[in-house]
Order: sequence, then C-alpha cells, then structure tokens
Amino acid sequence: MSLSLANRHSWFEATARARIAGLVDAGSFAEILPPAASQPSPHLAQLDLPGAFDDGVVIGRAKLSGQPVLIAAQEGLFMGGAVGEIHGAKIVGLLRRAVAEKPAAVLFLIDSGGVRLHEANAGLIAISEIMRAVLDARAAGVPVLALVGGSCGAFGGMGIVAKLCSAVIISEEGRLALSGPEVIETVAGVEEFDAKDRALVWRVTGGKHRYLMGDCAALVDDDIAAFRNGTMEFLAAWSEPAPDVATLRARQRVLENRLAAHGALRDGLEVWAALGVARPESVPLLDRDSLVALKEGLPT
Repeated sequence: MSLSLANRHSWFEATARARIAGLVDAGSFAEILPPAASQPSPHLAQLDLPGAFDDGVVIGRAKLSGQPVLIAAQEGLFMGGAVGEIHGAKIVGLLRRAVAEKPAAVLFLIDSGGVRLHEANAGLIAISEIMRAVLDARAAGVPVLALVGGSCGAFGGMGIVAKLCSAVIISEEGRLALSGPEVIETVAGVEEFDAKDRALVWRVTGGKHRYLMGDCAALVDDDIAAFRNGTMEFLAAWSEPAPDVATLRARQRVLENRLAAHGALRDGLEVWAALGVARPESVPLLDRDSLVALKEGLPT
C-alpha cells in the first residue's frame, strides 16, 4: 500500500548508510572495513582528486527479519557512485564471502553511473570481476538482490550488474539502463536523445517503465521502509532452479521479441501503448498500487 508523504523516509534522498540503517534490522549492521580501516583510492590521490575513506561503497553484515545477510551500498554522493579499483574490490570480496558463508541473501544497493573514468582499465576490470562474483554467488545458492532507487540510478556496467542479479527491486525514482542519457546525447546527438528532457529520461529508463517491461521483480514507493518490506516479501517467496540451456534460450527469445516489437519506438509512451496500456499518457500519474494493478491486467 502506498504511504503518505508525511510518513516516508525517501530512499532517493538518503545516504548509503541511512539506507542500510532503515533497511536491515535495527542495530544489526556491522561494517567491514569501517572508517578506522580507511581504504581511499590511490589512483585519485595521484590525480590530486579528493578521495573517500570507504571509496564510495559501504559493505558489511546485518540481519533482515532475523536472517543473516551481506550488504553493499554504493554512495551516489561520492563521484556519482562510480566504480574504481578499491570500490570494486570491496564488492567482489563481499560476494566471495557470500559463497563461503551462505547468507540468506546479498543485498546490493546500487546507486552508480558506472565506471569511474579516472581509473579507466582498473574500473572496467572491477566491473567484470563484480559480474563474475554475482554469478558465482547465485551459483552457490545465494540470491543477490539489486535495490535501485538512488539519484544516480544503475547505469553503465552497474546496469549490467543489476540485471545479472537474482532480481531487481526498483522505485519510480530509480533508473536502469546501459548507457546514461548524457552519454547517448554526447555520442549520438540531442536529436537521438535529449538528456535535458527529464520526463523523457524517466519514461525510457525510470522505474515505472522498467517494471512494465518486466525488467524488475517489484516496484516500491520511494521510501526506505517500502524497500525493506519489498525485499522481505521477495526473499520469503524466492526460489531459483539451476539454469539450463532451454531456459536461457527462452529468455533470449523474449529479448529478441522485445527488440522486434519495440526497436523502432522512440518514447516510453509508444512502448506502453504497444504493451496494451489503454491510456499510456496516464502512466506517469499513476501511484504504485495503480501501476501494479495495471500491469497485472495487461495481456501476456
């Protein structure tokens, strides 16, 4: 059920540590590599750029509804949550720990524009290592859940990582895509994609669009408690059979069919109409509950 604005604690506006504090059981979080074990990026120092003691990602152990979880939360306020060598190594180390410890889940609070260009190849290698580590954790039977609702969204390599996770929980304010709007505009021109048209950006990459397209398991309100409840509901019903070739090919066909059906469309409004939404222009105005009901009523 949607919450009144007075009772919400915005996920979008919160810091990484505030999101963790509201997401997990009170007092249960124990940080790995806390401030006393500072790990700033050596690459940024060489470029005379300010660093951060945690290099923009908080990792640790906690409990969710009494169950042990490992958690990684990117800080979008530091360099847009971009992934560098230390940042990526912390996430990979946490995921490898998950393989050994078998927690109930790994919760990945993604808030990132992608790779930190200041670190170039080191950042790209870090993304590839995170991808492998996510799949290794899932193969070991540990669900990896991506929570997306921060100001930086999940773009670039982190957009790929999000879709490699067991599932994505997203808010309307969250965004999920490969290339960010500014990147597309820079490479292909404003005629291809106007990054300043914020309504267009959210119609193409935002949480409502991704939910209607089936890219996310759940759409939640922009509220820390809503993310907590959505995470617990998902994990309570979670099961993941071992992947097989037939299932992978079926998923690939879904993507091929999507491209065939929507590849020429230019706006989320056109895609929603093609999905069978009777009044696509009303989608941005719908609250979460109404949008969930709309999706459930769409042709499959």
